[in-house]
Amino acid sequence: MNTASSNTDDVRYMKMALDEASRAYAEGEVPVGAIVVCKGRVVARAHNLTEMLTDVTAHAEMQAITAAANHLGGKYLADCTLYVTVEPCIMCAGALGWSQLGRLVYGAPDDKRGYRRFAPQALHPKTEVVQGVMEAECAELMKRFFAAKR
Repeated sequence: MNTASSNTDDVRYMKMALDEASRAYAEGEVPVGAIVVCKGRVVARAHNLTEMLTDVTAHAEMQAITAAANHLGGKYLADCTLYVTVEPCIMCAGALGWSQLGRLVYGAPDDKRGYRRFAPQALHPKTEVVQGVMEAECAELMKRFFAAKR
């Protein structure tokens, strides 16, 4: 697992994921956003929809996996990178493992519910993981959201 890539593409796509997270925030959803990039093209954009859909599985990552698979016409995402603002939970990490995701890039860690704490082997063995891209900005959006809820 790598930390805080200096890759300019990683920062560019994480900014897009943060835009999705901001949309979730504006809709009263937990502000997590996700982008799937395949061969240099954005093939899916998503954010949490759990409140709108009254579905606990409607996490940004799950929405992005489904949208990307539909766009690409197949269930495997081996040639893709998922950019997500917060470390995936174990449900999402399991789905990412089944999708055989090539690369996962996330911003802020989730020490309470993140996959690394509960299921560090959930991802596909070949998935490259980069953490900490725009970590401060991703974490700040979450902090602001939960502070407003209290």
